[in-house]
Amino acid sequence: MAENIRDYITIEDENGNEKEYSIEALFDMEDNSYALLKSMDETILMKIEEEGDEQYLVGITDPEEKSSILDAYEIAIDEAPAD
Repeated sequence: MAENIRDYITIEDENGNEKEYSIEALFDMEDNSYALLKSMDETILMKIEEEGDEQYLVGITDPEEKSSILDAYEIAIDEAPAD
């Protein structure tokens, strides 16, 4: 049986608190890149922005934008599930 190996990332919030997330998915949509991250108690969607050679994760604050991205992601997964 194959073991499910995930990459992990630590995110620091505005209060300096650190939390570890597994990277569940990286995907592109409408010329933007996104990361779906999961911790023990939450799943978050973040936008990946680039500046020079650096990449940054940026929170998505607009609930409508977040919902439409997640809906499109779910449709894509349903249409082409991974093995």
